[in-house]
Amino acid sequence: MDAILILGAAVWQDGPSPTLRRRTAHAARLWHAGRAPLIIPCGGLGRHPPSEAAVMQQLLIDADIPASAIRPEDQSTTTLENIRNAKQLLPGPRIIIVTDHYHGRRALMVARHLQLQAELSAPKTPHIPLKQHLREALARPAYALKLRRLPRDG
Repeated sequence: MDAILILGAAVWQDGPSPTLRRRTAHAARLWHAGRAPLIIPCGGLGRHPPSEAAVMQQLLIDADIPASAIRPEDQSTTTLENIRNAKQLLPGPRIIIVTDHYHGRRALMVARHLQLQAELSAPKTPHIPLKQHLREALARPAYALKLRRLPRDG
């Protein structure tokens, strides 16, 4: 694989959300296992600074990943933007997307539309609230329509 993409998750006022920590730790394990030489943490500035990508970058460095193996994408605010913006930073088309399992189908749909060879690697998650499943059930068809209007090269 060419790179590991970590899709964004919230930064709370007191630091990274559990979701952001879980995804970042999972990506660090993949990198240490030699699955890809590069990690791209994705996510712009949300409700609380710093950007999601900056927080993930620091967590990755704390997990003994050299800064040279991390290429943050810190402008995106949606799944589509995460992957479209990260595509510009990729050395090749083969990626591992790290996100929670319930979000994976939509992320893979976007990556494949953008002509990336993507696989999903999801960390183990605790109980997932029903609202997350409902959100994805609504988001997938909306994204399918959005992608139909978007050029395949992003």
